[in-house]
Amino acid sequence: MIKPTEMTTLSQVIEKLRLKRRDNEFILTPQGFTIGTGKFYQPQDLKIIKTYRFEGESDPSDSSILYVMEANDGSVGYSVDAYGAFSNHDDVDYNGFIVKVPIEEREEQLLFAE
Repeated sequence: MIKPTEMTTLSQVIEKLRLKRRDNEFILTPQGFTIGTGKFYQPQDLKIIKTYRFEGESDPSDSSILYVMEANDGSVGYSVDAYGAFSNHDDVDYNGFIVKVPIEEREEQLLFAE
């Protein structure tokens, strides 16, 4: 049974991040991840603090993963990717980059605390 406060969709998680002002989108470029501030982050500058997986009920191309990440300067945001063959990062080696980012999984209560 799904609890009324449980986040079950990608848009619900992004909206909750937006409400907490943690909705910087980390975009991978050839220079590294950026949130549009002119600074570029390498894997060692980041840590994945929460991972959400969403699976399309009828279409495998709807399956995606959202990584909530924290940078060494305190910036918190997210990066979204589609699963496997449906990856939407053709121009850069997204998978090669993301697997190098250390994981320090946090509980949702801590992530979304005041």
